[in-house]
Amino acid sequence: MNAAVELINVPTVPPPQRHALIFSTFDALPTGSAFEIVNDHDPMPLYFQFERTRAGQFEWQYLENGPERWHVRIGRRQAGQPTGTTSGCGSTSGSGCGCGGR
Repeated sequence: MNAAVELINVPTVPPPQRHALIFSTFDALPTGSAFEIVNDHDPMPLYFQFERTRAGQFEWQYLENGPERWHVRIGRRQAGQPTGTTSGCGSTSGSGCGCGGR
């Protein structure tokens, strides 16, 4: 049985608090754990902020990739895991699979 994963519905959070909430949630994660966000647009700017501030520490996996809803799992990497982004289609790259979630 899988443990419950925290889900942040980003559009319900006031804009000035969104990234702070997401990063504080990430920073509180134990190694190997994850949380998920749901957004009404592609959160790639958030991905780039993770790359700048926590490079090598996180995993980014699209579970749903638009066009109306984006669902992303963000995890704290364990030491020795390969870096990169896992997209919803199962490929690994720095910017998702490019398949548009189809």
